[in-house]
Amino acid sequence: MFIYLLCSLDRSNIGNAKVLNDTTGNDLQQTIGLSSEDYTTALMVFLVAYFIFETPSNYMLKAFRPSRWIALLMFSWGAMTMCLGAATSFSSLTAVRFLLGMFEAGLFPGLVYFLTFWYKPNERAIRVALILACATLAGAFGGAIAYGVGKMNGTGGLEGWRWLFILEGIPSCLLAFLVLGLFPDYPETARWLSEEERELATKRLQGLASVGHSKITWEEAKSTLKEWRLYLHYTIYICISVPFSSISLFAPTIVSGLGYTGLDAQLFTVPPYAVAFVVTVTISWLSDKYEKRSIATSACLFIAGIAFIVEGVLAPTAFKARYGVLCIAVSFAFASIPPLLSWLTANLQTTGAATLGVPMNVSMGAIGQIIGVYIYKASEAPGYPTGHFTNAAFALLGSSLALVMRTIYIRWNRKLGSNDREWRV
Repeated sequence: MFIYLLCSLDRSNIGNAKVLNDTTGNDLQQTIGLSSEDYTTALMVFLVAYFIFETPSNYMLKAFRPSRWIALLMFSWGAMTMCLGAATSFSSLTAVRFLLGMFEAGLFPGLVYFLTFWYKPNERAIRVALILACATLAGAFGGAIAYGVGKMNGTGGLEGWRWLFILEGIPSCLLAFLVLGLFPDYPETARWLSEEERELATKRLQGLASVGHSKITWEEAKSTLKEWRLYLHYTIYICISVPFSSISLFAPTIVSGLGYTGLDAQLFTVPPYAVAFVVTVTISWLSDKYEKRSIATSACLFIAGIAFIVEGVLAPTAFKARYGVLCIAVSFAFASIPPLLSWLTANLQTTGAATLGVPMNVSMGAIGQIIGVYIYKASEAPGYPTGHFTNAAFALLGSSLALVMRTIYIRWNRKLGSNDREWRV
């Protein structure tokens, strides 16, 4: 959990840097002379790298063992985050953001894939939720940290945003060494389990795509790439990724449009993320307990979609109402992701499907994240109607597609033989 919290913090802190100390002219954009288009491009190149390197990174995790690969990624993205603090131009900022995306790309799909080594399908959603909920905690902590670091503006001759990148990159570099020595790889090799416990942990997952040291075959890879149903899952994830990306990157900007400026814009990003943490964990626990992942995904996206519509039609000056609705939209948009990913992994039945399906799903999500980068337009402040309505459209589309996928699985289950494995809904 803490690993993904640091990853999310280092990924989204550019949103805090954009408005940190803006009232004194010391924010990221004004300091290095970025236009709104330059800033958007810097966000986008991260996602391009994310899209390119997610699937190869998952293969490397398998080849080099999770502990070694994740430790390497952590140290590298921590170093890149610190390098952002030294950016002096648009070109240096975008180059480092691309490298940051390359190193962060493998973590989330790698962790979701890692869970398939250890847990049954009905045990994964809450664990994916606890990992993903750290993104909401990162949003909360990121705002609080930025508020404090903003007071360091000018310390050592550096702007506050530079200190933000430097201080938030250090923990990732240090924790990488602990991960290298302590992170467990597979149940069958876990040194902290007894021989009997290792055997039990392996047996309980037989037939459930517990891949451990198993190798992917070319036939499995081809079969996975040809499975059309997986592309429907990927499309739902693209829909989810639009609000996930836009909110993660533009929350301080959106909040500044609600009447909060300066360091207050950082501080008031904390409550929406704090509420989202509670909602995400609760929804995921319920979806695991009652095994209703498709319903949980669809319902959360529907609520988020309606909330974004309300956010878009409210008067720009209705600050309190818009802030409350923003909390609802953020909470349910984030809460839809763990049950969807758990639903996907529950229906991956081979090593090839698990090795390729998870990173391909998250890679496809980069398409939605790139869309999310462009929808909150500076010219539409403070209401940002295009951003809110676009998020609403994708959330409602994702909700509908989840119900379509559920219907397909239910129909397939009716045609199964007595020895066939059921599709999870």
